[in-house]
Amino acid sequence: MARRVERTAGDSASPALAREVERAARARRRARRQAGREWSGFGVFGMVGWSVVVPTLAGAALGRWLDTSHPGGRSWTLTLLLAGLALGCLLAWQWLAREQRAISRADEDDDDDA
Repeated sequence: MARRVERTAGDSASPALAREVERAARARRRARRQAGREWSGFGVFGMVGWSVVVPTLAGAALGRWLDTSHPGGRSWTLTLLLAGLALGCLLAWQWLAREQRAISRADEDDDDDA
């Protein structure tokens, strides 16, 4: 895909300039591959949101059921709501960490291809 320019002994281009041009070309190729991914950020927000909301609501629903079926001095609704929230935050954190590792790996692969 990318053409490399062969330098001859008579070239006056500095090695720093050649590295800068190569870095810019890699960035351009990466941007071209990722074109159309502007909307993917909204998908990330949705995924993180659902991974927090679902366990939280499930904990609240289970707690509400426990409170109505086994009344007592404790509020199972609040306890399990907080437990579901903690679980959801943990799931979201793990998912974001996995995505970050994948992005880092892709960037390293792009740098290795150069």
